[in-house]
Amino acid sequence: MVGVLIRMKLRLLSHGLRGVARAITLIGGVLGGLIAAGFSVFLMNIDLLGAPVPGYDLTAGIFAGWTLGWVLGPIFVAGSDETLQPEHFRLLPVSPRKLAVGLLVAAVVGVPAVASLLAFGGLVLRASADGLVPALVAIVGVLAQLAFVLTLSRVVVGALGDVLRSRRGQDLGVLLAACVGLLVLPLQYVLNSVSAGLVLGFPPELGAVLRWLPPGWAPAAVAASVRGDWLTVVAGLGGLVALTLALAQVWAILLRRRMTRPSVGLRGADVRAGNGLLQRFLPSGPVGAVAAKEVRTWWRDPRRRAVLLPALVIGLVLPLVLSSVNPAAGMVAPAGGLLVVGFAALNAGNLYGFDGTALWHILVQPDAARADIRGRQLGWLVYVAPVALLAVLVLPAVTGRPQAYPYVLALLPALLGGGAGLLVILSVFAPFPVAPQRGNPFAGSGNPGCAKVLLQLVIGLLLVVAAVPPGLLLLGGALSGNAVLTWLALPAGIGSGVLFGWWWGALAARRLAERGPELLAAVRT
Repeated sequence: MVGVLIRMKLRLLSHGLRGVARAITLIGGVLGGLIAAGFSVFLMNIDLLGAPVPGYDLTAGIFAGWTLGWVLGPIFVAGSDETLQPEHFRLLPVSPRKLAVGLLVAAVVGVPAVASLLAFGGLVLRASADGLVPALVAIVGVLAQLAFVLTLSRVVVGALGDVLRSRRGQDLGVLLAACVGLLVLPLQYVLNSVSAGLVLGFPPELGAVLRWLPPGWAPAAVAASVRGDWLTVVAGLGGLVALTLALAQVWAILLRRRMTRPSVGLRGADVRAGNGLLQRFLPSGPVGAVAAKEVRTWWRDPRRRAVLLPALVIGLVLPLVLSSVNPAAGMVAPAGGLLVVGFAALNAGNLYGFDGTALWHILVQPDAARADIRGRQLGWLVYVAPVALLAVLVLPAVTGRPQAYPYVLALLPALLGGGAGLLVILSVFAPFPVAPQRGNPFAGSGNPGCAKVLLQLVIGLLLVVAAVPPGLLLLGGALSGNAVLTWLALPAGIGSGVLFGWWWGALAARRLAERGPELLAAVRT
């Protein structure tokens, strides 16, 4: 069973690499994974070069960082690798437990898992400096740690997806996704402590905490083997294996629920009741019709909720929590509205991937591309703009930084327009298929995870381009102390947002009209 699933995944991945763009993203992902893994291995062994930091404590911190990456990655980029979708095996005589084991083992085949294995392998290299026995213990610990992060990621993504597929759990799912996303805060603390520890020494309290957390059990077991403390070795490795097995059981339960329980994603009565109010604020004609459809679809489709709602909540909460934890980061707190726009644009730039083969309805209608693009831009703005504007108006006052008003008010319209333009640009120039609507909302449906990350980097760079005109005026006003120049950035930001939103939308409409069949082929699942 496991061998069959691995061969199936390899075949699907090889078929998905057709085309120069996908090959480039894969190569970029491989290089990025190798760089991250190599840097991790270097840090794990830096104490051998004389750095004032305990090697195994630092290794525990690095393991914790990679573990949080496996948990946060699918939520921030909505790209959990599901090349093999469980729904495809629903009619086969395979038990959910057996299928869960097979899918977990097959998950090792992929760039993120291989990069993680190489990074965790730094523990073996570090342990080999202490003898053969610690190296053997480290090999077992590395394999157990890899199985742990793979299983933990599947459980977290599966649990959030299970909640978001139900009607009652929609609001709770947003809070859960936001809470999981805020786990980036302990990661920031670990990174700050590690960077300071490389120069000043590793805090012993942090090392003790990391050794007690599951990602630190493997390094703690290796360190115990050096001391001859075999009880700690057995407890560390055995506890990690037992926790992984328990998570695998939870994953099997979630898998059974996913394959047997239908998805309920519509809010028929609520949506129908809000149609009249919605139509009052949207333009008449084809653009307004598409925008109304988009507004309803963003809330009905659990896959879309999975990318939009956590981005809105995390964008609002993250700067507030960061400023409360670290007063030096207080300048970030008023920028919550800007982060909302950035996260929402980064996550949602695959509109036609959500539609799948339903795209053909647009292609067979003459001159439908422009109305479809403009309506999709407007539908995205209906959700993002009010939240971002409210945050920009409230956060500078409640955080005690009213001097930030000209900056956030000038940058917000530029980012809103740029985000609306980039949303459709990416949807037509770099589409990829996503999981079916009844699948896991956080699934990437076989799309290489590195591809989504690279697309987000492109979006981020272009959002900076949209913010350049008001940013230059703000910079000039800050350097010269000219308040008039600073407030002139507000109309400049509005003009920049309108320009980039209209320009990039026109480019997307032309691309959709000219390359519609190729786009349809790219989003087929």
